[in-house]
Amino acid sequence: MIHPTAIVHPGAVLDTDVEIGPYAVIGEHVKIGRGTRIGPSAVVDGWTEIGENNRIFHLSSVGAVPQDLKYRGEQTRLRIGNGNIIREFATIHLGTVTGDGETTIGDNNLFMAYCHVAHDCHIGNNVIMANGSTLAGHVTVEDFAILGGLSAVHQFTRVGESAMLSGGTMVGQDVLPFTVASGNRAKSYGLNSVGLKRRRFSSELIARIKAAYRLILRSGLRLDEALQRVRNEVPMSPEIEHLIAFAERSERGICR
Repeated sequence: MIHPTAIVHPGAVLDTDVEIGPYAVIGEHVKIGRGTRIGPSAVVDGWTEIGENNRIFHLSSVGAVPQDLKYRGEQTRLRIGNGNIIREFATIHLGTVTGDGETTIGDNNLFMAYCHVAHDCHIGNNVIMANGSTLAGHVTVEDFAILGGLSAVHQFTRVGESAMLSGGTMVGQDVLPFTVASGNRAKSYGLNSVGLKRRRFSSELIARIKAAYRLILRSGLRLDEALQRVRNEVPMSPEIEHLIAFAERSERGICR
């Protein structure tokens, strides 16, 4: 199911039911899983592996070389999972040897028009990046995060699980899981309560997360002191343990 005007390199590997639209270009080292559809005039290049049932819309660029002046053509990779939607004019780049050597994207993510995912980024599952949202290099976005339109995330920064960035947010420090951040520079404005309810978190669990959030970001304590109080005062669950571990691993500091 390859349109006659598409250019597919003989070295590319396409599984069954792959569709390649008019004037699309598929590079030599590309592997595409079954059921994936590539739209008109899209370009998929580099050492790129794409899983099953993805939809890459027209005029998007997937697997281009990084916008990193240190890149010298090394064999770095882009790995994309299953069920992702990449809308028109979105750009997703390979990794670099000075980073992790690869950019990775999980399953069931939505990248709206004009999104940018730079080199060595790692995106989990069920993430939504709204129109024009941008990740600099080496950014980690955890599962179920939502990035509002025109938001931007500084390099080496992390956006936690089920966190939400308001439109136009400029993120320079890590955004804790389950929280909402907004502004330039971003500040924390409480829990992503709507997102947690949509994930069917119980009222008890949301209350625990809220108690931990208040200790970490509203108590005025040093981070290590606040995390110790969370351990002592908040009943543990996988979500609370993840919140603590995320904060402990922060290198750029926490968005407060």
